[in-house]
This record gives sequence, structure tokens and C-alpha cells, in this order.
Amino acid sequence: MHGTKLSRIFAAMSNEVHVGETPKRSKNFIEQKIEQDIATGKHQGKVLTRFPPEPNGYLHIGHAKAICVSFGLAEAYGGETNLRFDDTNPEKESTEYVNAIRRDVSWLGFHWKSEHYTSDYFEQLFDFAVVLIRQGDAYVDDQSPEEIAAQKGAPGTPGTNSPFRGRTPEENEDLFRRMRAGEFDEGSRVLRAKIDMAHDNMLMRDPLMYRIKKVAHHRTGSDWCIYPMYDFAHGQSDSIEHITHSLCSLEFENHRPLYNWFIEKLGIYPSEQTEFARLNLNYTIMSKRKLLRLVEEKHVDGWSDPRMPTLSGLRRRGYSPESIRLFADRVGLAKRNNIIDFGLLEWALREHLNKVATRVMGVLNPLKLVIVNYHEGDIESLPTDNNPEDSNAGTRELPFGRELWMEADDFKVEANKKWFRLAPGKAVRLKSAYIVRYVDHVEDENGIPKEVHVEYFPDSKSGSDTSGIKAKGTLHWVHAPSAIDAEVRLYDRLFNDPAPDAYEGQDFTAFLNPDSLTVLQNCKLEPSLAHATPGTPYQFTRLGYFTPDEVHSKDGHLVFNRAVTLKDSWKG
Repeated sequence: MHGTKLSRIFAAMSNEVHVGETPKRSKNFIEQKIEQDIATGKHQGKVLTRFPPEPNGYLHIGHAKAICVSFGLAEAYGGETNLRFDDTNPEKESTEYVNAIRRDVSWLGFHWKSEHYTSDYFEQLFDFAVVLIRQGDAYVDDQSPEEIAAQKGAPGTPGTNSPFRGRTPEENEDLFRRMRAGEFDEGSRVLRAKIDMAHDNMLMRDPLMYRIKKVAHHRTGSDWCIYPMYDFAHGQSDSIEHITHSLCSLEFENHRPLYNWFIEKLGIYPSEQTEFARLNLNYTIMSKRKLLRLVEEKHVDGWSDPRMPTLSGLRRRGYSPESIRLFADRVGLAKRNNIIDFGLLEWALREHLNKVATRVMGVLNPLKLVIVNYHEGDIESLPTDNNPEDSNAGTRELPFGRELWMEADDFKVEANKKWFRLAPGKAVRLKSAYIVRYVDHVEDENGIPKEVHVEYFPDSKSGSDTSGIKAKGTLHWVHAPSAIDAEVRLYDRLFNDPAPDAYEGQDFTAFLNPDSLTVLQNCKLEPSLAHATPGTPYQFTRLGYFTPDEVHSKDGHLVFNRAVTLKDSWKG
């Protein structure tokens, strides 16, 4: 898709309407709810949201939407957001992931009111569980996971009560405290809520609240050997923090009755859960478990591989936080799941980088270009705009002389009338410089051109052309004597199928794109890039947007990553 068409799509997706000269966006359903809550004085008119990732992996582009929703809506209504790490699965979590999540949220430009961990509340959650036990709303079950699963029933078919459901509150409390003390083996007992084994919602059929896990925790060490289940910890943690609007993805819609049941039974602060459609992006996967497989099986170069959908990978590739926030805004909020085209993310990146990226010259597949009538040894400096989209970006001087590097793909020995680049009988303009015309070329022993000779027209200089010569094509170039060498990595989509994990019985790794990474050595760049730093975006004229790689680029060995091409030329 091209920019104009994508713009129309985004305008439609974000529900933009125009009244006179002023564009307005209709309020989405969560904004409407928040405004109604404020108007009625609910939660004393306050807005406090939270972002509660589990620290068992790196954040990906799907999390970016959740971050933008929770933080963005709170900001819009003068509220705040807590960052809370849902650390209830100790065997999968680590401080490395905690630090990575902090870094990613900050990089996106958001600031949290306070930082919390579900583990901060382990003692309070234990006390809540004791309250439910004493009320007769929870019991200890000695059955195996398989036995419990077999008694769940099925949709439309009631489940079967556990034989331990009738235990007295006193017996349940004693067993629960002994579970905490470490008297029992893993898997031997669980704590369950006592609700209704015939409930239409399968999640309400006596769900698990606690299980025994004799695994050290990254924060609490060996203090605990029982850990709360997500459904028990989530709502109570929201309530403890007085979260007013608990925003989560649509997959948790069926969990809301249980969320409310725990809060109501405990009589605690009434946090409210509201769901929105999660972000599903084609040509990628969002499962942390599967992303971890890619890392562990070395299909990629770690969590921050520029082909990964992780925020660290996107950042390393050259994505800007502004582009990801723009993407999230354009996708908008919906009440049902859909699949977003990867091209929309790339569009958002182009939209932002076009405004801020410095324009530079880089030749990826160099071919020597010699201007035969340019005096040998002469060098002149040609002024060029750093960014024509930004009047404050200024200009810089490009060295120009007799010997240049040009793209080998810009020269053909035999070309038709529709070829507007360099060829016998053709003239082209060198960007910001002069018009040149083909003279001859030299080939190597394999018949491949290794040097092209041209003549230039001194009165055709850009900005003061009086030559009267017409050149339909414009080529980029680099002054050969002052060029710096670099390695350039061209990244493509990691999968060559739009739904790589949607095929039953087919492993998603079978759809990995073998051409997702192309490494080019001996590329030639203009000398201004000698001290380029990772994270700084550049537009290589005619080639795309690039940034220095934060891992492999070092003094004396520049490595640039291509973030995105100038146009959407990808074909699946």
C-alpha cells in the first residue's frame, strides 16, 4: 500500500471526522466510560490505571498498545498510572526482564506514579485467602490437577463437586497454613474458591487460588512456597492500589465475573476491569513462550534482534517511540479482535522519520564512477539540506571530486527507453551536484562492470543549473577518497506467512523467512556518518531509513541497520 491509501485507512480506523477546518476524533468506548465516571463522581473523579506485565520475557509491540492505552488515557484525564510487575510464577521470572520492562516503558515516553510488585502483596493476599476460607468461600483440595480438570465438566454440562469441598473452615485454614509452612509436596494440594460447579462460565467453577511451588522467587527468595494464581492476585492487587480503571485485553473478558466475585466477597476497594481488543499483527507472533523459543534455539540474535517484535528489537532496528505511539493511536480501541497489517506499523515509522531523519548519502553496492573531465585532485564542497521537511535542520557540506562511488544497480550496459538511470547514451543528475553523461566503462574478467566513466557539465550544478540539459534520473553517490566503510544489515519480516502460528500440527518455525537478514559488507558512506550514534535516525537517499546498530557498531567498525524502506515494496 502507498502512503495516501494508508492515510485514508488510518483516518477511518481512528474515527476521524471533520467539522469545518478542525479535525475531531469521536470518543472511544473507554474514554466515554471514564468521562461518565468523572461526571458522576465515581472513584471521587480520579483516574488511576496500571500496567501489570509479568517479568517472564521482553515486551513486544502488543504490549506497546496496552502501555499506550493505560498510560495515555490516564494522562488525557489528568490521572496517573502504576507500573506493577505480576511476579507470581517464580520459575519463569527474573530481574533481567524487570529491568528490560522498565527501560521499554520509559523509552516509549511514559512515567509511572509508583512501581509495585504483586510479591509486595503476598502477605496481604494470604490474609485475603484466610478471610475467604473463614467465610466458607474457599477450601483446600487434595486432588491431582488431572482429577480436578476431569471434574470441571464442559460448556453446557455441569461439573462435579470435589470430595473435599465440604471441609470445615477450621480444617481448611489449618491445611492452608501448613501448605504455607512447606509441609506438603508440590501438586499435592491447592486452594480453590467455592463458587458453583454448574456455572455457565467455566472460570467460575471453583477456580484455583493458590498452588504449591517450592521455587525461589527473584525478590522474596525462599520466603514463600505457595503462590497465588493470576485470577486471585490480579483484582486484589488492583484494589490494594485503588486502581480506578483496570484496562486489559479482550482475552480477560470471561475473567471479569471472577475478578468482581473476589472483590465483592472480600468487601475491598471496587476496582473495575474493562477490556479492549488486543493487538494482533500479521507476519509475526506475540506469544512470549514462542518468542523465547526463537531466542533459545538461536533462530534470532537474542530478544533484541531487530527482526523480533520486541520493543528492544524494534528500538535496535531503528523504530522511534513516536512512531510506535502513532501506530497505537491509529490502530485505536475496539471491542473485538482483528488482525492489523504489518505495513501499518511501517507506515507510522516512515511518517515520523520523514520529519526528523537527517538525509545522508550511502552506497550499499559500490561501483566506481570516474568523471573524466573533472580535474584530478580538485575537491569541492557542495551544500545539501539535512532535512527538507524541517527548515531548522540546517545544511552540511558534501565533498565532491573526480572519483565517486555509485550504486552498481544504477548502471546497465543495455537499457531500454524506460531506464532513467545511467547507461550508454544516458545522462543523469548526481544528487546535489552535477549532470553527468556516460562515456564508457571497464569490465572485470567476468564481464561485470567495475568502473564507469562519465563527463560532467560544469554549468549544471544543482541550484544554479544553466546548462539546459534535461536529465530524468537522479542518483545518489559518495565521494570515493573521503568515504567511510561500513557494514549494512537489511532486515525483512521474520516470517513469510501472515499467520505463522495458526496452522494446527505445523510448527511455527517452519514459516521463518530465510531472507529476513541480508548482511552487506564494504558499503560506502559519506564522512559525516563517522561518529553516528545508535538510535539516531538517518535517511539514506533513495534507500530507506537506517540507524547504527547498538550491539555490533563500534569505533572503526560501523554497522547500520535498515529500519524500513522508503516505500512498501514487500511482497508475501
